[in-house]
Amino acid sequence: MWLINTQGEREFRHGHEAYGLAAATARACVRFCADVEDEWTADEERSCYNCRLRRWTRASFLCLAPAS
Repeated sequence: MWLINTQGEREFRHGHEAYGLAAATARACVRFCADVEDEWTADEERSCYNCRLRRWTRASFLCLAPAS
């Protein structure tokens, strides 16, 4: 699910358009925090793509939530 970069950050390995996987990952995440609705990119509210703790990269996004 995650790639670890040289800075130790977690990057979602499935890119910008894996809506089902991003939603399933967010449902299992205890640290999910919905971003403001204007920043949402997925239709489903609980999705990593709509999380306040994600930062977009060219290929995907980084998860800034502490790893559990």
